[in-house]
Amino acid sequence: MYYCDLDSKAPRNLFPGAEAYIFWGDNMMLSRVEIAPNSVVPLHKHPHEQAGIVVEGELEFTIGGETRRLKPGDMYIIPGNVEHTVVSFDEPAVALDIFSPVREEYK
Repeated sequence: MYYCDLDSKAPRNLFPGAEAYIFWGDNMMLSRVEIAPNSVVPLHKHPHEQAGIVVEGELEFTIGGETRRLKPGDMYIIPGNVEHTVVSFDEPAVALDIFSPVREEYK
């Protein structure tokens, strides 16, 4: 698969108020995460390294106990097994997450 078409795939519900369009190769996974206004992605961790960029809206990330408000163009890197949470504000937001290795539970 060389091209990923959002229209050809149903979103996966990650948490209440957060859904993602997920595509993967052999060693990495891309996830377009759409977060509804005033939503919370609960505190969690996973063994996968995660990096991303805020595409639309603003999000408050807490990574390893450090909190920052991110706007479009801001990026983040979350090492494996580091706890993190995300909160949206009064407007919807979109982020592009990249995971390595691929999260098998999302295939």
